[in-house]
Amino acid sequence: MKQNNLTRKELAEAVADQLGYPRSSCSEIVDSFFDTMKTALMEGEPIKIVHFGTFSLRDKNPRNGRNPRTGESILIKKRQMVSFKPSKTLREQLND
Repeated sequence: MKQNNLTRKELAEAVADQLGYPRSSCSEIVDSFFDTMKTALMEGEPIKIVHFGTFSLRDKNPRNGRNPRTGESILIKKRQMVSFKPSKTLREQLND
Protein backbone atom coordinates (compact mmCIF):
# COMPACT_ATOMS: atom_id res chain seq x y z
CA MET A 1 0.00 0.00 0.00
CA LYS A 2 1.40 3.38 -1.02
CA GLN A 3 1.53 5.92 1.78
CA ASN A 4 0.64 9.45 0.74
CA ASN A 5 -0.01 12.62 2.71
CA LEU A 6 -2.99 14.82 1.92
CA THR A 7 -1.69 18.38 1.50
CA ARG A 8 -3.37 21.77 1.72
CA LYS A 9 -2.91 22.13 -2.03
CA GLU A 10 -4.73 18.84 -2.65
CA LEU A 11 -7.54 19.90 -0.31
CA ALA A 12 -7.88 23.21 -2.16
CA GLU A 13 -7.95 21.38 -5.50
CA ALA A 14 -10.67 19.02 -4.24
CA VAL A 15 -12.80 21.96 -3.06
CA ALA A 16 -12.27 23.73 -6.39
CA ASP A 17 -13.25 20.62 -8.34
CA GLN A 18 -16.42 20.05 -6.30
CA LEU A 19 -17.58 23.67 -6.09
CA GLY A 20 -16.25 25.08 -9.35
CA TYR A 21 -14.49 28.05 -7.73
CA PRO A 22 -11.01 29.21 -8.74
CA ARG A 23 -8.20 27.29 -7.02
CA SER A 24 -6.72 30.46 -5.55
CA SER A 25 -10.01 31.23 -3.78
CA CYS A 26 -10.29 27.65 -2.55
CA SER A 27 -6.73 27.80 -1.26
CA GLU A 28 -7.68 30.86 0.79
CA ILE A 29 -10.78 29.04 2.11
CA VAL A 30 -8.70 26.03 3.21
CA ASP A 31 -6.08 28.28 4.84
CA SER A 32 -8.80 30.25 6.62
CA PHE A 33 -10.37 27.02 7.90
CA PHE A 34 -7.07 25.80 9.35
CA ASP A 35 -6.26 29.22 10.83
CA THR A 36 -9.64 29.25 12.58
CA MET A 37 -9.02 25.75 13.95
CA LYS A 38 -5.54 26.73 15.15
CA THR A 39 -6.85 29.88 16.86
CA ALA A 40 -9.60 27.94 18.65
CA LEU A 41 -7.14 25.30 19.87
CA MET A 42 -4.68 27.94 21.06
CA GLU A 43 -7.51 29.47 23.12
CA GLY A 44 -8.17 26.06 24.66
CA GLU A 45 -11.50 25.46 22.91
CA PRO A 46 -12.35 21.98 21.61
CA ILE A 47 -13.41 21.72 17.97
CA LYS A 48 -16.31 19.41 17.21
CA ILE A 49 -17.01 18.57 13.58
CA VAL A 50 -20.25 16.60 13.37
CA HIS A 51 -19.91 13.14 11.75
CA PHE A 52 -16.12 13.53 11.76
CA GLY A 53 -14.75 13.96 15.27
CA THR A 54 -13.48 16.23 18.01
CA PHE A 55 -10.10 17.94 18.33
CA SER A 56 -9.10 18.98 21.85
CA LEU A 57 -6.04 19.92 23.88
CA ARG A 58 -4.62 17.44 26.33
CA ASP A 59 -2.08 18.18 29.05
CA LYS A 60 0.91 15.89 29.25
CA ASN A 61 2.71 15.76 32.59
CA PRO A 62 6.49 15.95 32.77
CA ARG A 63 8.20 12.57 32.78
CA ASN A 64 11.58 10.95 32.63
CA GLY A 65 12.72 9.82 29.21
CA ARG A 66 15.82 8.47 27.59
CA ASN A 67 17.87 9.55 24.60
CA PRO A 68 17.84 6.42 22.39
CA ARG A 69 21.26 7.17 20.87
CA THR A 70 23.21 7.82 24.04
CA GLY A 71 21.03 6.18 26.68
CA GLU A 72 21.21 9.43 28.65
CA SER A 73 18.25 10.08 30.98
CA ILE A 74 16.39 13.35 30.30
CA LEU A 75 13.35 15.14 31.69
CA ILE A 76 10.57 15.64 29.13
CA LYS A 77 8.81 18.93 29.94
CA LYS A 78 5.12 19.43 30.69
CA ARG A 79 3.33 20.24 27.45
CA GLN A 80 0.01 20.31 25.65
CA MET A 81 -0.84 18.25 22.62
CA VAL A 82 -3.76 18.05 20.23
CA SER A 83 -5.92 14.98 20.61
CA PHE A 84 -8.43 13.69 18.04
CA LYS A 85 -11.38 11.48 18.88
CA PRO A 86 -13.26 10.23 15.82
CA SER A 87 -17.05 10.33 15.83
CA LYS A 88 -19.08 7.15 16.06
CA THR A 89 -20.10 7.59 12.41
CA LEU A 90 -16.49 7.87 11.22
CA ARG A 91 -15.38 4.90 13.35
CA GLU A 92 -18.17 2.76 11.88
CA GLN A 93 -17.26 3.78 8.33
CA LEU A 94 -13.57 3.01 8.93
CA ASN A 95 -14.33 -0.40 10.41
CA ASP A 96 -16.77 -1.60 7.74
